[in-house]
Amino acid sequence: MNLTISGHHLEVTPALRSYVTTKLDRVIRHFDQVVDVKVLLTVEKQKEKEKRQRAECNIHVKGGDMFAESSHEDLYAAVDELVDKLDRQVVRHKGRVQEHHHSTTKRIVQ
Repeated sequence: MNLTISGHHLEVTPALRSYVTTKLDRVIRHFDQVVDVKVLLTVEKQKEKEKRQRAECNIHVKGGDMFAESSHEDLYAAVDELVDKLDRQVVRHKGRVQEHHHSTTKRIVQ
């Protein structure tokens, strides 16, 4: 799995990098066929102080891509919300991939 964590208008510190990787381990624990993960952490240059910190993530898995984003006043809270969204998407995707057993239709011979 390739993991890329980048920052826009912000320096990604080792503490922030380790926090994001430990949170993303939860997503990978549910679905191990993750090929590539790209995380972008930004601080928006708005005059209002609310929801300036934004985290977004692209996950490339076998069978498709997933995207989620989250904004919050605190960057760590934005990462938490982001991982919650991604976790729901990954669990749903895993359920779709594993649900390939359909009941066959019975033919009625007249």
